[in-house]
This record gives sequence, structure tokens and C-alpha cells, in this order.
Amino acid sequence: MSIGVKPEVKGNGMRQDVRDMLLQFDPDRPLERAATIPNTWYSDLDIFELERRAVFGDTWQVVGRADQVGEPGSFFTTELSGEPILVIRDDQGMLRAFYNVCRHRAAQVINEPGGKITKLRCRYHGWTYDLSGRLRGTPEFDGVADFRREDNGLMPIAVAEWGPLVGIHLGRPSTSLEEHFSPLPQRTTGLGLDRLRFAGRRDYRLACNWKVFVDNYLDGGYHINTVHPGLAGVIDYSQYRTEIAGQTSVQVSPLKSSPSQDTRGGFAQVRMGDAAYYWWVFPNFMMNLYQGVMDTNLVLPLGTDSCRVIMDFYFDQTEGPEAKQFIEQSVEVGHQIQLEDVGICEEVQRGLGSRSFSTGRFSVKREAAGYYFHQLLARKLRQQASRGERGV
Repeated sequence: MSIGVKPEVKGNGMRQDVRDMLLQFDPDRPLERAATIPNTWYSDLDIFELERRAVFGDTWQVVGRADQVGEPGSFFTTELSGEPILVIRDDQGMLRAFYNVCRHRAAQVINEPGGKITKLRCRYHGWTYDLSGRLRGTPEFDGVADFRREDNGLMPIAVAEWGPLVGIHLGRPSTSLEEHFSPLPQRTTGLGLDRLRFAGRRDYRLACNWKVFVDNYLDGGYHINTVHPGLAGVIDYSQYRTEIAGQTSVQVSPLKSSPSQDTRGGFAQVRMGDAAYYWWVFPNFMMNLYQGVMDTNLVLPLGTDSCRVIMDFYFDQTEGPEAKQFIEQSVEVGHQIQLEDVGICEEVQRGLGSRSFSTGRFSVKREAAGYYFHQLLARKLRQQASRGERGV
């Protein structure tokens, strides 16, 4: 686009050069001929807004844990794609989700991050709702014509749980949460996920686009030997493989029976078992499984060049001094890996802004999952752009 020239805007408000950017990536090429999405997809504000609508606003998104809403009246609040969200277990034990927006003047109904409650009361003008979202109280509202309480309950959102996770869908889901995760639920049967208990969280802010973090995760272990020397000491890289199915991929690696002696940070003591499983679910959820240990990564976009990564830790043994020591050591190992990833991801974001780089190529042996992510993303964005052209 020429400097000083106002970009052409189509009838639905999308710039012509955004459409051109979407066409610069061909998702139908075979892997050996494919190139990455353009660097502009990591920095353009309109692409970012399109992702918020088409990707984060129209896919199943993990927003919390089932243990946070285990009992009637328990709730948590969060934000997704700019929308305030309330997830709650109602009096009958049914899991519900709502836009956390009062129907009177759009204040948040609940401001606390979580807890237990018997009713939902907006602190602005005191409107109250029951736990199923029905409007119950409207102080000093007598005489208002053409108003029915039953038509002004909290706006519901599709919600579901699988295993330890709670997911919501801001659009109209065509599949269930479990179907979106498939084949992960079927493939993890027998790995003891039902025995895992939440034990801690680390929260990170990264100076990179959310896609950079996903790209890094999906490179088939390509960066392990150079970026994660400690992890490399326990991973059998020669047997590392990637499998793709549905909206998911999994990277599987046997663990060394005799870890390298120079393994750093106690990796061999907290990453045990026959194999490691690194699951990814489109677009932004990652689940790392070892024997008796699971940590998850949820990456959330904050801006074109910033994101938040929430890392939750789960263990099958959480009681007693030995278990607590193991948890502490394991969390520190996960934190060390995360910091190594943070460094390389922020470096990549800076490089994506260089005039010397536009696209890259994929390793056929290692990076099939990364290309698959770009394919799913591109098709989702083009679908949204096509809907806009039709005025949908």
C-alpha cells in the first residue's frame, strides 16, 4: 500500500489490502511446497480484529476448570474476545454461562473473579437475576410500558465441560466441545486424566502475537535441542512424531530410560513415564501429558504484538510433603521451559517486523502441525470474510 494513500474499503468495512493479505496464503498447497502465513498477519490490526470475530468468537474456547464450578452457586468470571463472561452452576446443578452484562445499563453483574453466590445482583442499580439467569428484581421500575421480565434475562452462552476443563462458544456451535476436542478424549482414555487435580497456575505476558506462541509449540520438537537443553535430556528426539486429526494435533515422544547426565533443573525427576504427549486443539489450547503430570497452556490475544499465556498444573498426587515437593519442583521445571519459549517467541516477533522477512518454509519432517494450524486459521478467516461480502 502506498504511503499517504487511503486504502480502499469494501461495503462491509473490510479494507481491500486485508482481502489481499488473506489471498497471499494458499492453504491447499502440499506441505513440501507450502509457505507460512505472511508476516503481516502477525501485525495488522484488521487481521487481529478478524481473528477475534472469526476465531475466538466462533470456536470452542477453554475458559476455566470444572472444579471452579463444582457445586451449586459456584461461579467464575472471565473475558473472551472482549466479552465479559460469567460461568455458574445453578441451583439444580446445571452448568450455565452468560454474558456478564446487566440488561438495564450494561454494567457487569458480577465483579468478583470467583466464589459462591445465591443470586446475581448488579451493583449499579440493583437488578437481580437467579442462578439460571432469569430476571427477578427491577427496583423502582413500575410503570414502564412494553417491558417483560421474562424477556430480559441474562443472555446465555453455549457452555460444556470435558474432564477438568470448561469451554464456551460465543457463536452457534455446530459440534459439541468433546467433538471439537476429538480425538483427544478417546486417545487419552486410560492415561489417568480423571485422577489429576489442579495444583497451581503461572500467568505470563508475552511481547508477541498469539500465533507466534502456537507456531513455536507446533514445530514438531524442532526447537527442543537448541532452546530447551534440559527437556532435550529426557526426550528421545529421534523417535519424536506428530499426528494430525480433526481440529487437533499431538506430538508424541518416548522418554529416555536413562536421561542424559547433563539434564538441567531436575527434568528427569519430574518428567517421567514411557512417553510425553503434547496435544494442541485449534486455535489456542495446549495440553502436555506425562506420567501423573499434566500442564496446560491457554494463549489469549491481547494485541497484535502481545498475548497472555495461562499455564495450569495438574498432578495425580497432591497430598503429603513428598507430593508437595514434587509439585514445587515440577512447576519450576515447567516455568523454566516457559521462560525459554518466551525468549524465542519475543525474538521471532521482532524478526517478523523486519523488511527482510515475509514468509518462511516448513520442515516436511517436523512442521506438519504448524502448517495445519495455518490452514485451519486461513480457512476460518476466509469464511468470515466471505460472510461479510454476502452481508451475513
